[in-house]
Amino acid sequence: MDARTLVLTPWMQVHDTLSWKAAIVLVVDQKVDVLETHEGIIRTAGNHYEFRAPLELDVPAVVRLRKMDRMYKDGVKFSRSNVYTRDGQKCCYCGRRFEPKYLNFDHVLPRSRGGKTDFKNVVTACYPCNGRKDNRTPEEAGMKMLYKPHVPTSLSGARPMKLDLARVPACWLPYIDPTAGSQVG
Repeated sequence: MDARTLVLTPWMQVHDTLSWKAAIVLVVDQKVDVLETHEGIIRTAGNHYEFRAPLELDVPAVVRLRKMDRMYKDGVKFSRSNVYTRDGQKCCYCGRRFEPKYLNFDHVLPRSRGGKTDFKNVVTACYPCNGRKDNRTPEEAGMKMLYKPHVPTSLSGARPMKLDLARVPACWLPYIDPTAGSQVG
């Protein structure tokens, strides 16, 4: 089975998608409420260490998180999409906005010279600017940075998650804003 699970916030907004296996863990840990299910039943083995009986669970298709505090526990996770979101999908050097497929990471201090891959050293750059900067610092390349890299405390202005509405399960549709086209979130 290759089913995915749509995860909603406690406020019923699209938050993420997960494998059905990851969603089962959230169900068993009582972190989500199941709103819709796929066809099929999952049978678990009993847990001999905690003396849990075997369970039979429906495969979750749509779940709603009970709390969001897990999101803020460790701050914003470093990822390519979170860097692009933090930087507003704008190149740090030319200031133009691009679709993610036309963007790249730029290490302010190049990795070959000890620069780390983290929020404090990575900015969004378009391919031409990143190529012009090459394996140098912005100063060495004669390029001005329009903003400095920083660790975000939240990404409230996050870009919507993209879903192909033609390929999502029918049971997801009531929870997705159809006016957003393929942009959902």
